[in-house]
Amino acid sequence: MLEVLGSKVLHFNLHFIGVLQLFSQTIIGAVTPPFRIKDIIKQLNFVAVESAPIVVFCVSFAAVVTIIESSFHMKIVVQNDALVPGFAALLILRELGAVVSALLVTSRVGAGFAAEVGSMQITEQVDALKMLGIDPIRFIVVPRFVACVLGGFLLSIIANVVCILCAMLVSQLSLGYTYGSFIMGMKGFVKFQDLVFASIKGASFGAVIPIFSCYYGFKCKAGAEGVGLATTNSVVTTSVAIIVIDFILSYFFSYFY
Repeated sequence: MLEVLGSKVLHFNLHFIGVLQLFSQTIIGAVTPPFRIKDIIKQLNFVAVESAPIVVFCVSFAAVVTIIESSFHMKIVVQNDALVPGFAALLILRELGAVVSALLVTSRVGAGFAAEVGSMQITEQVDALKMLGIDPIRFIVVPRFVACVLGGFLLSIIANVVCILCAMLVSQLSLGYTYGSFIMGMKGFVKFQDLVFASIKGASFGAVIPIFSCYYGFKCKAGAEGVGLATTNSVVTTSVAIIVIDFILSYFFSYFY
């Protein structure tokens, strides 16, 4: 039992150190020339533009559920749902928009990155880059990292704006609140800094996605099973990391409210 536990702890430490090394090398590559602008734009299109429709679609329904459930339970507890616009806007801006969009991007973009890098690893394309004197981290990871940070920032703003608009629409159609009354209800609960903090969360979540995806891609073993395992590990680990980072950032931002 102790031997198995020790092996698990050692395995975790090795992965943790490897991720930190990859992250530090990626940061250095992202802030030092040469900058691969064309690759960054290509990856930004994949991360942000192509992910935007599914993010908008899903967060719209998440906003609808938030409004309806908030109204239902508030009527049960206090027999009045006048505070629904404020509470819903607060939940959307501080948690829902950024976290849901990040998890959606993880399932789409993170899986794609892990499978792509894993395929490059088992077909020895990564070794070929090293033989040509090209740093694989600068060539593969850095453009994806920059694109995911920018994409996470943009998608979090888009997701929050769409959530608020959908919440306003549902409030008017289902609860009888006009757009003006919804906005007035928001003002007592949320401020512009909430959107700023949400965008910071989005960028932080975006930074995590390529790090774990490319790390597991580089560690990919040969065969279809190896690629599948690398993809699964990257999505699961990134999702857990997003939840943990969300808690840390929420706790830190709480001192500014």
